Amino acid sequence: MTPRRFLLLFAATAVTHAAVQTDIEYGVAAGESLRLDAAVPDGPGPFPAVILVHGGGWNAGDKSGGPKKGYMAPMQEPLSQGGFAWFSINYRLAPKFHYPAPVEDVETAIRWVKAHAAEYHVDPRRIALAGESAGGHLVALVAVRANDSTRVAAVVSFYGMFDMVAETKHRGTLSPSFAGLLGRNTLDDQTLTMLHDISSINYVKPGLPPFLLLHGTADASVSYQQSVDMLARLRAAGVPSELITIKGGPHGMLPWPPLAPDFKDRVVAWLKANLPPAAPPMRE
Repeated sequence: MTPRRFLLLFAATAVTHAAVQTDIEYGVAAGESLRLDAAVPDGPGPFPAVILVHGGGWNAGDKSGGPKKGYMAPMQEPLSQGGFAWFSINYRLAPKFHYPAPVEDVETAIRWVKAHAAEYHVDPRRIALAGESAGGHLVALVAVRANDSTRVAAVVSFYGMFDMVAETKHRGTLSPSFAGLLGRNTLDDQTLTMLHDISSINYVKPGLPPFLLLHGTADASVSYQQSVDMLARLRAAGVPSELITIKGGPHGMLPWPPLAPDFKDRVVAWLKANLPPAAPPMRE
């Protein structure tokens, strides 16, 4: 056993919950070190795993959840308590980097988790993607364009954007976040084509992994209709899918607990129900 492996196992057994390992490099792209935080339950596994992708308008956000522990951080403890390993990733941000950089980084993270599955006691057949806001857009887009190396077993998108063209036409202008992601400031035919190309709703097809969507009806940043329309497209293609509606819920999950106290538990339960059956226990 390597010294690093011993230290990781010691850290996991020194506490009653999964110990968090921070700033693990999962790749390098355009000179940027891509890093993630990881938490793996104690025991031999293999454990189901969730790759967490933060939001922030493609130009901000952090894998840790920031000072308020927002973004995807509220799901970390429920996943650990549910027996899941999780990997919370950072990715390249606008305006320094444009599409497809963040999508490629999520794909790199999937390949890294699969490649290191044995080290982290993860079942590579039971890996899910979960993201919120911009991260919700990214996980859906990665899922619909996946190949064998990036295919996952389930997708959870919190208030994601799935149809960038419809949103832009609704607003009548190119949002600053879209402009930063694409590196364009003009709403012309080329920009609309690019928006179409990064809209996951246009690539829904039979055979995709199950999708769980969560969205608040009072979301002023991403229209609730985005998730309604995506659900309809998924179901029309025969993709197992569900929408959890948070009545009166704003953008961001931090204010949700008083409105829907059980939403985190519902996400964990949905993952358990929709991931493939567990593999036999691993042996040390």
